[in-house]
Amino acid sequence: MSIRSVLIYTIFERFWHWAQVTLILTMLISGFAIHGINQWMSFDEAVTLHTLAALALLTLWVLATFWLFTTGNWKHYLPTAAGLGQVVRFYSYGIFKGERHPYRKAYWRKHNPLQAIAYLLLKSILFPLIWVSGIVYLFYFAWGDTPGAAVWLGRVALIHTATAYAILAFVIVHVYMLTIGHSFVEHVTPMLTGFDEVELNAEEEAYLIKDEPNHIR
Repeated sequence: MSIRSVLIYTIFERFWHWAQVTLILTMLISGFAIHGINQWMSFDEAVTLHTLAALALLTLWVLATFWLFTTGNWKHYLPTAAGLGQVVRFYSYGIFKGERHPYRKAYWRKHNPLQAIAYLLLKSILFPLIWVSGIVYLFYFAWGDTPGAAVWLGRVALIHTATAYAILAFVIVHVYMLTIGHSFVEHVTPMLTGFDEVELNAEEEAYLIKDEPNHIR
């Protein structure tokens, strides 16, 4: 096995990541404004911005889902118990002792076991919850005349807000993880350039050198 700098984040993947970051932050800020937590914009402005950002983000997620399944990149998000205990131990104890990360990125698997589980839960539970609750809330005008609609609207709003806070918690933990281990710049650079240090076997290295020389350094 050898360690090489390999292009593992495509242009679309990097665009998806940074567009998603921008839109989620926009929705969090406008959502807080709707709840009166910040006064950076009026209520009407916050609702308009929140709705537009939500529609843009939903469109982005549809495109990203299509991309994941047509390119086979969904495999990187499959959870595995192999090595999970070592990664959990590293983040809860070993990292503070200066130990080496037990997981080395592979060409066929970008995420360590803990990352895979976190991203899978985010994409399969939190994102669908925020989509469905937000759409149901947005179209209240279409079902507001049904019996008990006001009560159900309150429940939908609660689910939407709770899910938003869960996503905010994920964002905070994600940013925190960028500050430990390697430097912040070292963590972020791969999502800017697409290249990261990856462990390759002889066949993978030979394939990249021969067939995709621009994807390996």
